[in-house]
Amino acid sequence: MRLSPDELVLWQMGLFHLNATMVSTWALIIVLVLGSALATRTLSDRDERSGWQNLLEIVVTGIIDQIGDIGLETPRKYLPFLGTLFLFIAASSLSSIIPMFEPPTGSLSTTIALALCVFVAVPFYGIAARGLGGYLKSYVEPTVIMLPFNAISEISRTLALAVRLFGNMMSGAMIVGILISITPLLFPIVMTALGLLTGMVQAYIFTILAAVYIAAAASAPHSTNKSNTAPTPAAPLAH
Repeated sequence: MRLSPDELVLWQMGLFHLNATMVSTWALIIVLVLGSALATRTLSDRDERSGWQNLLEIVVTGIIDQIGDIGLETPRKYLPFLGTLFLFIAASSLSSIIPMFEPPTGSLSTTIALALCVFVAVPFYGIAARGLGGYLKSYVEPTVIMLPFNAISEISRTLALAVRLFGNMMSGAMIVGILISITPLLFPIVMTALGLLTGMVQAYIFTILAAVYIAAAASAPHSTNKSNTAPTPAAPLAH
């Protein structure tokens, strides 16, 4: 049994090769792009709307509400990035039910690439919201001694995102594969449904963690309430 679709090489010429991860990733991207184009080509603001538009609005509204609940102001600004993350991982999880299709999130290279996108997005949105100086200052808060620890935290949480998603997706696929080979038909079907549920949960967790990291970078530290430090006005002099 393959641990990763990277091991399935479909074409190779010298140092260049084409594996199942690359094929499944591009196939998934094409399906998402075409699906988005088809779902948005007949958008309407009238009461009578297509079922696809209603489904699309439910998904988009749900993602925006979740981003807002994290604490990010103007959630629509973060919708393209966070929404794309969620839809790609969720679609990858759903694609696992297709026979002979290798979900790209079953590859560590894909999950690392997704985590690196978050790693780049955090300072991008942080600098956009707080300025370069304000964002860099967060690395030395509350004291300059925290600089190396904050830097290590940035790197370690990126690795944690990649390994967590890869581990859950790979383990789910392996369990289903083992059960299909040693048990009757009904039980693997149930496990496949549970695997799909787990994949959707992982897509949600990955996106929420990305939103939390961005919110931490984009939110300015709370300033001290000046009213608490202002001197108490002197009592009027008695005549």
